[in-house]
Amino acid sequence: MSNGTDFSANVPAIMPVLALVVRFAYPSYATKFTGRVISVKDGDTIEVLHNNKAERIRLTGIDCPEKKQAFGQRAKQATSTLSFGRNVTIQTNAKDRYGRTLGNVYLSNGRNLNHELVKGGWCWWYRKYAPGDMVLEGLEDEARLAKRGVMG
Repeated sequence: MSNGTDFSANVPAIMPVLALVVRFAYPSYATKFTGRVISVKDGDTIEVLHNNKAERIRLTGIDCPEKKQAFGQRAKQATSTLSFGRNVTIQTNAKDRYGRTLGNVYLSNGRNLNHELVKGGWCWWYRKYAPGDMVLEGLEDEARLAKRGVMG
């Protein structure tokens, strides 16, 4: 059934509008930026100077002991030793319920801080928020076998 209107002729004209609708209907938080680590809150939370203000970063896929728990201060110290005062690159994923930016933190030598902390035994793979992350799983297994840090 046709009423004589050919909608296919209008498709190229509406494509930019559709692209905007999709962009704003499904916002993407995946961005990348570089900044200096200005504070280490605990083993899995740092603050990075971004656009001249402190941005709190929660390291994705890992969970370090809290500061008052066993190994909490050591986890914080490990994070500080690897990152404090240094430029890092953040690959963001989203925001958490506390408004912190979630992301992977890359050190200037290209190493992933999240991975280094698990590898050193300073934290666990956070299965609930990074299910199926085979890299973190392998690093945790390796730390557990070597009885490093919280895995000992």
